[in-house]
Amino acid sequence: MASLASPQSQAGVLSFYDAPTNGPKIGPKIVLVTIIVLAIIILVINHFVVYA
Repeated sequence: MASLASPQSQAGVLSFYDAPTNGPKIGPKIVLVTIIVLAIIILVINHFVVYA
């Protein structure tokens, strides 16, 4: 009988993402807000450099 496992799980790809890590746990909202704030800071600095 054929196996129902997908090729990704057979290759160990899914188990890689499920592996426990010791790093900090950062939620997606925090990452998104940080990226937006960083982009705004870069745009403001760029505005002052170009129009200085």
